[in-house]
Order: sequence, then structure tokens, then C-alpha cells
Amino acid sequence: MPSVALYRPRSSTAAVHAAVLAALGALLAALLLGPPPARGIEPQPVEIILAQRPVMLDLYLPTGDAPPRGAVVLAHGFTRTRATMAEHAAALAALGLIAAVPDLPYVTDSRANARVLADLVQWLRAGTQTPAVARVVLVGFSAGGLAALLAADAPGVAGYVGLDPFDRPGGVGRDKAAQLTVPARLVRARPSACNAFSIAEPWVKALRALEDDRIIEGASHCDFEAPTDRLCQWVCGQADAGRQQAVRAALLEAVNRWLPGAAPAGLREPGALREPGALR
Repeated sequence: MPSVALYRPRSSTAAVHAAVLAALGALLAALLLGPPPARGIEPQPVEIILAQRPVMLDLYLPTGDAPPRGAVVLAHGFTRTRATMAEHAAALAALGLIAAVPDLPYVTDSRANARVLADLVQWLRAGTQTPAVARVVLVGFSAGGLAALLAADAPGVAGYVGLDPFDRPGGVGRDKAAQLTVPARLVRARPSACNAFSIAEPWVKALRALEDDRIIEGASHCDFEAPTDRLCQWVCGQADAGRQQAVRAALLEAVNRWLPGAAPAGLREPGALREPGALR
């Protein structure tokens, strides 16, 4: 009996160590693999100077001869990259819009990222490397939703969409929301750790031109980026293709309202989303 009593703790400890190593291995694989590549319209990567910082961004341009009916800037979440907004961008380009997705250069400085986004709006309006557009919609996921909100009073912004957005504990986003006059829509999940337990919910009452506050029932934080990856789902919960489609539909509905116009002939939204986190 004493020998058994001594043996079991060692076995239990070894099992815990093995589980920890397996989890770390899965996390490392997710970090190295990142999200699977998006299908549809191919991005054009460019590097430009925005707010005095070099910024990499992907441009998704509509095909055909018709001029774009506007542009959409999409801001990714905390520690994420432009790749995690690629499927949203391709869907928008397929509807005759320019979609621009930057890698936000600041990890925690939402105000500095907002200045980058505001500069990007003006760059798109000037038509430096794309056809010039008059109106731009700002879209942001999670922490990118806060940066996009802070930039939404820039000239030429036609509307703002927050995808399960995040706010700082001091309420910098809430304060900005109370000043914002452009149309706004929120697409959110129920409270969870990854949206800081709906820390941005006060925006619902603060936004002066809020058109819609849509809750996607059962959604995880990862349902609002497309494509998502294993890392997000490991931390924040499984994504679901149906819920991602509901998020996409709400996004396209908002953009079509603020940037009206028929999509160019022959263009349509890319096919259904693949299963979240699937390897390619």
C-alpha cells in the first residue's frame, strides 16, 4: 500500500505535465499556422506611411469596369493580423467596394491606431493607388472596434460597424460614442471573458445615431472575424459557420445601406464559409 500511495502522485503529476505540454504544443501550432487563407478575390499587399508609421495593408479591389461605389476599412482585433478579416474584405470587394485591411501598428494604443485608420480613410479618398472614393465605412472587431470608433469622425466616413467591440475600463469609447454623429451599428455576442463581459455595451445608449444593436445568439468572440483560427477558438470558444454568416449578413446590410449602388455585373459574394479553423 505505501508503494502504491507513492506511485500515484508521480503518475498524476506526469499526466498533468503531459497535458500542459500538449496544450502548449497546440497553442504553438496555432500561432505558427495562423488562420487558413481566405478564398475569393485575391488581396494586393502594399506598404504605405500612415500617421508617420509604415503600415502593411491588403487591398481588395472589385473587378470589372464600373467605378467602386465606396470603400470599407476593416480593423482587426487585439494581437490579431489583417489575415483574420480577409473573408469579410473579399465579400465586400465582390459587391463592388474597395476593402482595405491594415495591420494595426500599435498593440495597446487605440488612439494611435485610430490616427492610422483616419489617415487610411483620407488615403482612399485621395485615390493615390486605388480609384478615388468619396465615402468610406469603418469596421472594427474587438479592440479594432474601439480604434475604428475613435476614427469615425474623420472626413468622408459614412458609417461605423462595431463587431463585438471592446472598450477601455475608463470608457474612452463610450465618451467618443456620445460625440459621434455618423450612423452606427453594433453586432455583438453575449457577455464573455473575450469581450470583457460586454464592456462596450454602454455604447448602445451613448451612440447618437445608432441604427441597430444586433446580438448573435450563441456566438463566441471568434465568430466576428473571418477566417478565425485555432488560437482564437482555444482561448475564446468555438466558432460556427452559421453564426459567422449571420455576422457577415449584418455587416453587408450596413454597408449596402450607407454605400448604396448595384454591384457590378457578374460579381457576387464569395461562396459559403468553410468550417472554422479548418486546415488547408
